[in-house]
Formats: sequence, C-alpha cells, structure tokens
Amino acid sequence: MPRFFVDSITDEKYACITGEDARHISRSLRMKKEDALTVTCGGIDYSCVIKEISDEAVSLEVLFFNKCKSEPGIDLTLFQAVPKLDKLEFIIQKSVELGVNRIVPVLTRRCVSRPTEKDFAKKLVRYQKIALEAAKQSGRGIVPEVAPMINFGEALEQMKKTDVPLMLYEQGGVRFSEAGLKNTGTVSILIGSEGGFDESEVAKADEAGIKRIWLGDRILRCETAPLVAVSLTMFLTGNL
Repeated sequence: MPRFFVDSITDEKYACITGEDARHISRSLRMKKEDALTVTCGGIDYSCVIKEISDEAVSLEVLFFNKCKSEPGIDLTLFQAVPKLDKLEFIIQKSVELGVNRIVPVLTRRCVSRPTEKDFAKKLVRYQKIALEAAKQSGRGIVPEVAPMINFGEALEQMKKTDVPLMLYEQGGVRFSEAGLKNTGTVSILIGSEGGFDESEVAKADEAGIKRIWLGDRILRCETAPLVAVSLTMFLTGNL
C-alpha cells in the first residue's frame, strides 16, 4: 500500500497530502476516491481512504491507526566522516532503511572530500530527500534527519550525550557483542572516511569516553563499514 508522510493529523480523523506527493498520487499512481493508502505522522501509521483528490491536494479520512511497527527500540545516530563522490548518498539511503534515526556528516582530518559548510549546505536538500524516499520505501515511522556537517570535536561532544557512544577503529577494540548494547536508549556510532582516523583523533575520542569497536582483520570500504555497524547494532538489540 502506498505510504506518505504528513506533518499533522486533524483530530485523528482527517489528513491532507499536498505538493509533490499529491501530484504523484493523482498523476503517477492514478489513484481515485475511496482508494486506500497509509500516511505516517510522528511514528504513527494512519490507514486512510481518499475523499477528494487533485494535483494540488488529496483529502483523506482516517479509518484506524497504530504505532509504526518498523521503528527500532533504540535511537541510533550515525556520525559519518564525509566520503568522496556520491558515497554519502548511498550511506544515507541504506542506513535509513536499516533503522538509523539521524545521520550527521563529520569533517575529519583524513577526509579527502573537504567541502565548505556553505557548499555542503547546498546538498542537504538532496540528502534529506534521499532519506525521505528511503523512509517511504522501508516503511519507517519517521523521516530520519540528515544534519549539517560538523567538525570532529563537535561530533565527540554530541556523542558524549548518548548512552552508548562507539567508534569503529581498524586497529583494535572490542567486538559489537561486547559494547553493552540494549534495546533501549541512545546509541551513536562514529565511522571514518576512506583514510580512517588520525591518531590524534583516536586519542581525543578515547579521552571523551568513546568506546573503540573492531570489525576484525578485514578492511571494509567506508561505504560498507556503516552498513555493517548499523546492521550489527540492530541485530544485537533485537531490532533486526
């Protein structure tokens, strides 16, 4: 069944879809009055039927609603060092499908791609749209945020506020099974770009109380590592 996100539901009885989604429903999907679809708002799925439809707006009547079953029990934030080319788009898409709640791009010392904050901000609209489409496709109850790019120090400060802050490091650390993960609370995972992390960054992460995680002797690509890390986190917390 088609799924769309809305900002609000009126008295839990009525909803309205506007803009690009309305045009998609009327033109591409060719839906009609009394056709059924699902809208999601704030982690709640609302099963609806179409009452009025045009290219500008689709008015809906809510039949029933339930908490979205696809949302994980943990709040997982991925802090991803900025990779080259379009790899970040791939990481955003797949991590949203796997259950990440927030993606925070981080500029580290070994990032080959070094966009300015202004240049990166121009890409955020596209990145957020990728997150939206991935959320629709995977049946998410929320649209995960793609945050503005921050520096390494800012990332550590944000991670310190989470219950379980983790950092993937190819030169050693504990296994994911030893990270103390539970199906509650907040988790953050920091992952490097193509060049990994500088030794000074690792030392700062240690000082900040960020736990090092090791994935074994194989060196994974920067676009593979986050998907493995998120998948293992979801599996070990009972969300996969």
